[in-house]
Amino acid sequence: MRIGELAKAADATPRALRHYEQAGLITSERAPNGYRVYDPAAAVRVRNIRRLLEAGLTLDDVQVFLPCLDGDVTAGPASAKGVRVARDRLAVLEARIAAQTAIRDRLAAALREADAEAV
Repeated sequence: MRIGELAKAADATPRALRHYEQAGLITSERAPNGYRVYDPAAAVRVRNIRRLLEAGLTLDDVQVFLPCLDGDVTAGPASAKGVRVARDRLAVLEARIAAQTAIRDRLAAALREADAEAV
């Protein structure tokens, strides 16, 4: 299947597929005309990659899940390494949220002060 067909089957963009391939998450062969050709089973892998990315993992994080990307990622028991990666990513996200919340609170306080001075 060509890149456009895989993109449609996996609800992804050709650009995302090239990015996943560059990251080593999917592979393709080259047709004589130079076009990328993917195994139809790659659609499952791409949907799993997208699911993990939507859950907040990075492409580097997804590397840990390579052995199970071709099946139902949620069906099997979680590996210790996979759980560790997910916990680490959650900690990063929580730290970012805390930092953004602090910035928001400072901005809100500054605006309240500005409003009070304007009165």
